Amino acid sequence: MKLAILSRAPQAYSTQRLRAAAVQRGHRVKVLDTLRFAIDLSGAEPDLQYRGKLLSDYDAVLPRIGSSITYFGTAVVRQFEQMDVYTPNTANGISNSRDKLRASQILSRHNIAMPATAFVHSRADVRLAIERVGGAPVVIKLLEGTQGIGVILAPEEKVAEAIIETLHSTKQNVLIQSFISESRGRDIRALVVGDRVVAAMRRVASGDEFRSNVHRGGTVEAVELTPEYEQAAVRSAQIMGLRIAGVDMLEGNDGPLVMEVNSSPGLEGIETATGLDVAGAVIDFIANQVAFPEIDVRQRLSVSTGYGVAELLVHGNADLVGKRMRDSGLGERDITVLTLHRGATVIPNPKGGVELEAGDRLLCFGKLEEMRSMIPERRRRRAKVRKLPREPIPGE
Repeated sequence: MKLAILSRAPQAYSTQRLRAAAVQRGHRVKVLDTLRFAIDLSGAEPDLQYRGKLLSDYDAVLPRIGSSITYFGTAVVRQFEQMDVYTPNTANGISNSRDKLRASQILSRHNIAMPATAFVHSRADVRLAIERVGGAPVVIKLLEGTQGIGVILAPEEKVAEAIIETLHSTKQNVLIQSFISESRGRDIRALVVGDRVVAAMRRVASGDEFRSNVHRGGTVEAVELTPEYEQAAVRSAQIMGLRIAGVDMLEGNDGPLVMEVNSSPGLEGIETATGLDVAGAVIDFIANQVAFPEIDVRQRLSVSTGYGVAELLVHGNADLVGKRMRDSGLGERDITVLTLHRGATVIPNPKGGVELEAGDRLLCFGKLEEMRSMIPERRRRRAKVRKLPREPIPGE
């Protein structure tokens, strides 16, 4: 495999470890400065220039994009994607994770437990937002802060209001989050590679510091995750569109609370704490994907007119309840059931003899119009496109 590591810090521990792991496994690898690329859209096919010369062919690219160059860095990654070069972290996934508000919105849509969060713009709405997340003390976060920078604990409501007002006056956007007191300056970093957690550590803040980041003087220790924590980490990374990610979680009274999904996680702390070859696991995963690449379903579906993937819920009063898959009539309607979810049980490619129950969720591929017609709340017929009115914009 010929691998490119995109990094502006070739001497950084993570970059050196990834390069060494690739070389040890017999792969060809180069560390390329992200800012020395030029995107070339002048020809018949998308291309890239590097240091003024046409870039040679690569099988895979591993982005290590710093927050200060997110826009240009993701543009370069996107260009690699257009050239069919495999990347474990897509440009869209990196952009999603880099913006804390966008990440929170995406994760909350998929029922990932997180600290209560609010986002407001008007000064008049700040006090109500603080109350909504449980009142002071609250954590105030800059949307694009990293390594604990831009994270402030406000012990009182008046203090929180003053801090937020000051940040807003400097055109900064901030999140307001509940302070999870039971975490006591601790959090968990899980390193997700593909569909599993390859290593995990607990980070403990130093002294009175509430931020547990290693860059803030925190200490680390290896930790064995329960299935609940491992599932939360893997699901969060996959929902964000990242196959390699560091997922930070607080240990709440009711289970894991996801704080952040990092698309370029550092490796030094977690390898030191666990003694595991995390860099090697990353390289092995990329090599396996190059040998047997996954299909970007969303991209393929975007050019498949009339077809798509949807999740159908079997309601308690639905005709499907009690019927076997072979008798459900789905096949005749050009709908294929890919996966059946029943509580915590997942049945991939369910056979014809599987009997459907109320509450089953069916992940299906097929004609979108047929699947829409099976949702009671939706209109069954496709609305016709009307003619343009004679007076498109009515007069005053």
